[in-house]
Amino acid sequence: MNRFVDRPTLDRHQLTELRGLLAAAAAANPFYRAKLAGVSPELASASLLAFRELVPFTQKEEISRDHRDFPPYGTNLTYPLHRYTRCHQTSGSVGAPIRWLDTPESWDWMLGNWERVFEAAGVTGADRAFFAFSFGPFLGFWTAFEAATRLGCLSIPGGGLSSAARLRILMDQQATLLCCTPTYALHLGETAIKEGIPLGESAVRRIIVAGEPGGSIPATRKRIEELWPHARLFDHHGMTEVGPVSYECPSHPGRLHVIEGSYIAEVIDPGTTDPTPPGGVGELVLTTLGRAGSPLIRYRTQDLVEPGPPGLCDCGSFDLQLRGGILGRTDDMVVVRGVNVYPNAVEEAIHRVGGIAEYQVRLHREGSMTELSVQVEPLRECPDPLALKARLQKEFQDFFALRIEVEVVPPGRLPRFELKARRWRRE
Repeated sequence: MNRFVDRPTLDRHQLTELRGLLAAAAAANPFYRAKLAGVSPELASASLLAFRELVPFTQKEEISRDHRDFPPYGTNLTYPLHRYTRCHQTSGSVGAPIRWLDTPESWDWMLGNWERVFEAAGVTGADRAFFAFSFGPFLGFWTAFEAATRLGCLSIPGGGLSSAARLRILMDQQATLLCCTPTYALHLGETAIKEGIPLGESAVRRIIVAGEPGGSIPATRKRIEELWPHARLFDHHGMTEVGPVSYECPSHPGRLHVIEGSYIAEVIDPGTTDPTPPGGVGELVLTTLGRAGSPLIRYRTQDLVEPGPPGLCDCGSFDLQLRGGILGRTDDMVVVRGVNVYPNAVEEAIHRVGGIAEYQVRLHREGSMTELSVQVEPLRECPDPLALKARLQKEFQDFFALRIEVEVVPPGRLPRFELKARRWRRE
């Protein structure tokens, strides 16, 4: 797993890549030529410390504004348009979707990152990989699919099919690897129960999830592994803007490693922008070392993480450790009667209670206060929905010291999601 013999070797590799990236961006990328005006690429890449001191952060709003002002692709393009061969866009879960272009070289770099994800999960060319999602403009698992084929896997697309049809293909072709979102892994498992498909006879031994933080939420991953009894879950995270970022530590389930051979990673206090020490929670900042065609330099991802101790991990990697994966987003937290509530914590409480097929959270205002209520859809075999409601309300009370209203709805009432789940509604 370890690509670097020690941390100094990794730092030298990052600096070499950074020098080429800053030189190209300052010379030919209109967005960064303006943003880095007055910053010497040579001085900024003299050391990683100089880079952090001299180069400003990039905010998502800057990228969004650039796309609004210069449609359809913005000005963060280092090469002429004919050099680009791939177009994807962000999911639009926060703000309007942003289109992202890639050159063949950038695309190859992202495939290499996904190969690292597969390597950490123990995937080999002997695996049969089933991709349970539709291939739309969202980057999603496009890179995963191509990386799997390059690795030698038999790669099976599952787009445009019902959940039951996907399960039948997965069973018939004896897929050993499933790639999807955590929400959809749960939904497939519940569908298998409904359809009488015995996942205990499935050949799936690994499930790689992405697109949502659920893969590192203990109660969520426990439920997924209960539904898929012979499979181990592996979390992963990435973004359309930056590409595939992390892989799950083979030695510590629920802990992610940033692929630092491809990214310069920082964790900062979102308010002060000072570095966050190990054990603290801060915002992940990334610089894409291999995506020169449409780079992001010191990009504030808005993802909240807890950096682990520096140094060699038990798995043999020096890559930055993120305990608990992605803990939430800086823009996700809501204050309910003076209590900070994060979506991940709500999901953890719901899956810890168990017996719930799907849920939806509603936020509304009562005077100057934000109020939160939850709709839950019990599993069809739930013997006592009212008792389930009481257990969940008590769990919320214990977890948040809040009384949160819970409404039980009939089976099949709440929407299902194939890609990123959108369970939080503001009214």
